[in-house]
Amino acid sequence: MDVKEVSKKYGEKQVVTHVDLRLKKGKLTAFIGPNGAGKSTLLSMMSRLIPKDSGGIYLDGTEVKAWHTNDLSKRLSILKQANTVQLKLTVRELVAFGRFPHSKGRLTSADQHQIDKVLSYLGLSSLQNEYINTLSGGQLQRAYIAMVLAQDTEYIFLDEPLNNLDMNHAVQLMKTMVRLVSEFDKTIVIVLHDINFAASYADEIVAMKDGQIFAQGPTEDIITKEVLDELYEMNLRICELDGKRFCLYFNE
Repeated sequence: MDVKEVSKKYGEKQVVTHVDLRLKKGKLTAFIGPNGAGKSTLLSMMSRLIPKDSGGIYLDGTEVKAWHTNDLSKRLSILKQANTVQLKLTVRELVAFGRFPHSKGRLTSADQHQIDKVLSYLGLSSLQNEYINTLSGGQLQRAYIAMVLAQDTEYIFLDEPLNNLDMNHAVQLMKTMVRLVSEFDKTIVIVLHDINFAASYADEIVAMKDGQIFAQGPTEDIITKEVLDELYEMNLRICELDGKRFCLYFNE
């Protein structure tokens, strides 16, 4: 996927400005940066949830706005920050919505197998017959993630999916993302606020600030004191453990 000179305004506020980005296939890419940097807006434009004001976004050489909706939904899936379903559904019924581009509501044995697989992946098999309005925030978040994974697309976009997840489930989710990339050649973009999750699991990092790309590249090139101090306007300590860098946050 290629993003070329993309910009977006809300009223008089410029939220994304002339962004150029090439998304590498078969990689886990993390979007990081301070609040208001434009990460979620850019992800929404890339997935065609909101229109861009200018520039171009291309999936396999074709503008995303030119793709037929059903064809695009078989190639690209997205989990937004805020998700609300008002229907009385079980976890399994919610996850089954992810199969709609393939089944049009008539689930086949292949669809059921995919649903079973993602429920198992995310530790939801024992909850599959529970109604979603009875779940904890973390359980519900995992159910929405399962719905997106059930869609079985090449591109998976996740906007702050670790919200409401405890430490254990957040780690398990990130390990699942790594498996999807390494074992099934998925291309995943994930918006993260925790730098250390990006440092531990991402192949590539796109750092945004003030609606622009501040830095991008392999994780080891971005998780440096020079880049992160300026990005977050903080004094950060970069440490290394088992060959991976992580951050200690503190202010002088």
